[in-house]
Amino acid sequence: MAVSGLGPYDPQNVFAKILRGEIPCRKIYENEHALAFHDIAPKAPVHALIIPKGPYVSFADFSSQASDAEIGGFTRAVGHVAAQLGLEDAGYRLLSNMGAAAGQEVPHFHVHLFGGAALGPMLQHG
Repeated sequence: MAVSGLGPYDPQNVFAKILRGEIPCRKIYENEHALAFHDIAPKAPVHALIIPKGPYVSFADFSSQASDAEIGGFTRAVGHVAAQLGLEDAGYRLLSNMGAAAGQEVPHFHVHLFGGAALGPMLQHG
């Protein structure tokens, strides 16, 4: 179900539960500001999720409220995960949905990292 990317933050969302260790994940990488793990329903041969550890609903929230250290640590985590998964040579796609029209499903900012195959066009209109 699509959610608003404007809040409020729901501390019972699935990613908050993963951060608290209440739900397991297949961790790829972690630093002070971010956690990366494999998606449980992958849409590509490689499909990772990278989430900030802070309570941010969407990119709009994160970009306006997070500290410079959080933004830097999160951005470096995304790059580290892409390199760690061996995606840099062939290429990869980053995607973040914000709000209902974009199909955001979890009210916690996250980036999808896709790779491992040719990904096709970025968007398809009907």
